[in-house]
Amino acid sequence: MHRRSLLRLAGGGAIAAATAGLPGCGSALPDEAIAAWRGPGDEPDPRRWALSYALLAPHSHNLQSWLVDLSVPGEITLFIDRTRLLPETDPFSRQLLMSQGTFIELLEQAARQKGHRAEIALFPEGEFGPAAVDARPTARIRLVPDASVRPDPLFAQVLRRRTNREAYESRVPEAAAREAIARSTSAHPFRTGFVTADDADAIAHHRRIAKEAWRIELTTPRTVLESFKVLRVGPREIAAHRDGLSVNDPMVRVATALGLFDRSVAPAPGDRAVQSQIDGFNAKIDTTPAFYWLVTEGNDRVTQVNAGRAWVRAQLAAAEQGLSMQPISQALQEYPEMGALYREIHERLQAGAPRFTVQMWARLGHAPAVQPAPRRGLQAHILKA
Repeated sequence: MHRRSLLRLAGGGAIAAATAGLPGCGSALPDEAIAAWRGPGDEPDPRRWALSYALLAPHSHNLQSWLVDLSVPGEITLFIDRTRLLPETDPFSRQLLMSQGTFIELLEQAARQKGHRAEIALFPEGEFGPAAVDARPTARIRLVPDASVRPDPLFAQVLRRRTNREAYESRVPEAAAREAIARSTSAHPFRTGFVTADDADAIAHHRRIAKEAWRIELTTPRTVLESFKVLRVGPREIAAHRDGLSVNDPMVRVATALGLFDRSVAPAPGDRAVQSQIDGFNAKIDTTPAFYWLVTEGNDRVTQVNAGRAWVRAQLAAAEQGLSMQPISQALQEYPEMGALYREIHERLQAGAPRFTVQMWARLGHAPAVQPAPRRGLQAHILKA
């Protein structure tokens, strides 16, 4: 779903020398880009309070395509921002609908925390067709005070949840932790599971598929350009957009300033920087100790939304267990060049299409702490107040 670090420059030594005297040339994200992760404070409107947590949900490419209408008291109507689609890597908007689900799940958890029941009606004006999304709402949600509502224990992890792309430790997550992650989605009729390094043959196949899928996406011009379009390089771009794929590495910033990184042109075949990215990704996959997967029967729009709800619950449960997760969804994407790997991962997980769909596939393990992803803030998502 995210490809934040797409570049390692050849000749890095020269670039590194150029950065040596630059003030403030660290890799930390600007404060304003991650301010939303401090929470809503004492916001009195329960809808706005809950939405301030919902917008922290994971979203493919971190595009945050959530728009809400608050013009009816006590209600939230959720729409897709159709200026924030991924037509190349997500041609049928399946991942985008999952991202609507992650938002709805955190909204519902936040409402519970405030003693409100969230009455959620999905697609109140009709469900989207299988090929495209339109202007109709994804959901209409009423927040109703209800003394019987109990908080969801996973809500405690919302501000701590991260998508972690770093190298993971080689130790396999404990069985008890994996069981806790599996239990977190038991309310949904989905099949989930794990492949670990304890099964050397199975994990070797998963690692091979993940690496080949990444190579295809990074070397297919139109798919890599789709990521380039939402790349935010350096603190000014990151603070201005507060979305997309943030790159704050000093070398990349200098290369961009010097015109050495042209985001309007796909890398040439055999590009050294691309190969370096492939090599770096492969090294992380080779030491990944476990993979998590989520399979649904059917693939209609309601199922996709609910798969997103289940996915963010699994990620919160992993955080509760001290574990990290990163979607590696390239092989699940429905564009022609990925067809063979799409079929292979479905077959390997006994999820033959079209009856079944692998909605999520992710790395799982212990990893160092990372910063949260930028967020645009609540006002950017409000259509009508």
